[in-house]
Amino acid sequence: QVQLVESGGGLVQPGGSLSLSCAASGINFSIYAMGWYRQAPGKQRELVATITTGGNTNYADSVRGRFTISRDNAKNTVYLQMNSLKPEDTAVYYCKGTRYEYAYWGQGTQVTVSS
Repeated sequence: QVQLVESGGGLVQPGGSLSLSCAASGINFSIYAMGWYRQAPGKQRELVATITTGGNTNYADSVRGRFTISRDNAKNTVYLQMNSLKPEDTAVYYCKGTRYEYAYWGQGTQVTVSS
């Protein structure tokens, strides 16, 4: 079955960095567009960053210049490098794989930015 498993979340101080990973299994990873989304308490899930099969990236305005999405097709993994973290980045972060009408989500990993 398809599994997307996020890791790397945790507690970090404002201005700090975290690196998230999402390992995929059960899909032909290289033909899936991948993305990171987040959901803060009481808010709707929102797009953070996406990366196409060809490596083109897109970012939410709130994270552009601070976050970097990348993928390693040999490892079936998508990454999110998060720098200069702010308290408002606190949320559960989810990865998503998409191909045409098929979409798969991971279970999420908590990121908390607090002093």
